[in-house]
Amino acid sequence: MKLLAFDTSTELISIAVTRSVGGVARVWQHTGAGGAQASSALIPAIETLMAEADLKFAELDAIAFGRGPGSFTGLRTACAVAQGLGFGAGVPLLPVDTLLAVAEEARAQHAPRQQTLRLLALLDARMDELYAAPYDYAEGRWRQRADFSLFKPEQVLLHDSQALAGNVFAEYGERLPVPPGAPCWPALPTAAAMLRLAPSLLAAGNAVAAEAALPRYIRDKVALTTQERAAAKAGNP
Repeated sequence: MKLLAFDTSTELISIAVTRSVGGVARVWQHTGAGGAQASSALIPAIETLMAEADLKFAELDAIAFGRGPGSFTGLRTACAVAQGLGFGAGVPLLPVDTLLAVAEEARAQHAPRQQTLRLLALLDARMDELYAAPYDYAEGRWRQRADFSLFKPEQVLLHDSQALAGNVFAEYGERLPVPPGAPCWPALPTAAAMLRLAPSLLAAGNAVAAEAALPRYIRDKVALTTQERAAAKAGNP
C-alpha cells in the first residue's frame, strides 16, 4: 500500500511514508520539533518526504493522522492538514488513536518477539494529569480493553497490565503506582507505528472522508488559570 502518516500530538512531529519498491515495502521517516512550530513545519516536511519517496498525494491509498488524545493545538493541526490533503487529492483519511500508536511503538521497540502482550499506554496530558488506555496484543492485532481515561499520576488504573508505555516516566515516574518489576517503556505515538497499524484499521473499515475526520478530545479544559497555577506552585489543592 501507498500510505502517508503523521502525528503532532506531542512536542515532536513524526511523519512517515511507505510504498513498494521492487516488491519490497520501503519506509521514509522524518522527526522534528513540534509544539508551537507544528503548524508551520508540518506541510513542508510532508512535501519533502513525499518527494523523497517519489510519490504524489493522489497516488496514496490513505492518509493516517494522530487524532488524539494529546496537545489540543497539535491535534487540530494534524486534523486540518489531513483534511486539506484528503480533499485536495481525493484520498480517504484514517484517524488513528495516539494511545494505540504508543502501544504499537512500545511493542516494536521493546517486545517485538512477544506474541501476546497486555499494556497500559500513557501520554502526558499536562496540568498534572495523564491520558491512559489499556490494550491487549494477540494474533498480530491490538484490542482496547477500556475507554480512554484522564488521571492524576497516583490514580492511574493499571488494568492488570504487564507493562506501561508512554512519555510520562521522567516527569511522573515516582508517582505512578507501578507494581514491582513491571517494565516502564518510553514510547511516543510515531508515524511509523501508524503505518504498521494502518492495514488492519483500513480492513476494519475505519477510513473516513475528509469532512468526517475529527480530533479526539478527552477533556475540554485547555490550560490552568493563573490562580490554579499559583496554587499548584505553592503546593495547595
